[in-house]
Amino acid sequence: MFGTSRDAQGRSSNNLIRLGIKDDVHLVTMAPEDFLSVFQAIKFSAPEEIYFLSGQSSVGLSFEQPTETIKSLTLGSLNVLEACRLLDKSIRQYHAGSSECFGDTNGLPATETTPFKPRSPYAVGKSSSFWLVDNYREAYGLYASTGILFNHESPLRPNRFVTQKIIQTAKRIANGSKETLDLGRLDIVRDWGWAPDYVEAMWMILQQPFAEDFVIATGRSFTLEDFVETTFQSLGLEWMQHTRQKTDLMRPTDITSSFSNPSKARERLGWSARLDMHGVIQKMINDDLN
Repeated sequence: MFGTSRDAQGRSSNNLIRLGIKDDVHLVTMAPEDFLSVFQAIKFSAPEEIYFLSGQSSVGLSFEQPTETIKSLTLGSLNVLEACRLLDKSIRQYHAGSSECFGDTNGLPATETTPFKPRSPYAVGKSSSFWLVDNYREAYGLYASTGILFNHESPLRPNRFVTQKIIQTAKRIANGSKETLDLGRLDIVRDWGWAPDYVEAMWMILQQPFAEDFVIATGRSFTLEDFVETTFQSLGLEWMQHTRQKTDLMRPTDITSSFSNPSKARERLGWSARLDMHGVIQKMINDDLN
């Protein structure tokens, strides 16, 4: 198994160690925005399947670094597609899409045919990548699929992600910390799932006879306030005593509600999420990757 990093020799392998797969992954240096780097990495590894998950992945950070975000997402996808077109069209490619592409669904569950209305630089980059995959699949006959994933969480999340911020702050408070959890909007609605479930769905997408795009989600949405309340209740705490809202944490544009309809994945892949928000919170509190 091969994996890529911008600096395969100098990077930390902590997450690979936590997952118990460090010795199973051969790391190759690759800069996704550099075509020659991508071309050489794919030629060297000679893969049957590619799971392209690279790119700046924080919606919030994309407002601070819009150029870097869009560049990393669109050029990376384009370079992988073009390299496979030139090297081996039979390579099966999975590209990481995002529910952020849909924008605000206004209470309607999003499907694979729901129009995109991106509301962040991150979502614009992901939308562009989606259409690049669609174009290369149609124009060149590549086996390239996009998984349009709704929010997927695990203990491997960096602390800049709001779910990890909530979990870790609540755990410190439960252990005696006097700090306060600062958050932006609490009324936003999201569909939170368990990342290991979604990785299984990625693999299943590439086992289909033809390349297609799939919405991957739990089908259940909750407010961020629900997430905070459930987390603190799980630790025996009253959430309102330990949180406060701050306007400077509110994004220039934010999606109010995000709802999903993963029926195609259920019917065509035989896949459904094992955990919704409540199970995800317990797994993250327990730091349980199994």
